[in-house]
Amino acid sequence: MPVRSLDSSVMKWPSKKEIIEALKNWSDELFNDRNTLAVGYFGSYARGNYGVGSDLDVITIIKETNTPFEKRGINWGLFAIPVPVDLLIYTIDEWRKMKKEKSHFALKVEDEVVWLFKKADF
Repeated sequence: MPVRSLDSSVMKWPSKKEIIEALKNWSDELFNDRNTLAVGYFGSYARGNYGVGSDLDVITIIKETNTPFEKRGINWGLFAIPVPVDLLIYTIDEWRKMKKEKSHFALKVEDEVVWLFKKADF
């Protein structure tokens, strides 16, 4: 979200460095979660063509869940990231199936994703 300097009335959008640092801090907390296999970002921040108002596209691969896809990102505590986040959470089986079926989305993500971490069993 735009932020205002204490000594200025000018609003500024956070830098890529600030955004990715906040994402890394968030993902560091997930590293010790046994169910989380990988966290990365893709889209405009990964490609380098982001701008003011760009959201951050984040993908997380987990071992398993019974939660429906559309409800998976509800309680993931992304409030410390200073821009809007589009969080997509796939199980490893869902992700492998999409890659095997050569899903356009999966191929595009694989082409541009910047993984913050990938565990050995990913």
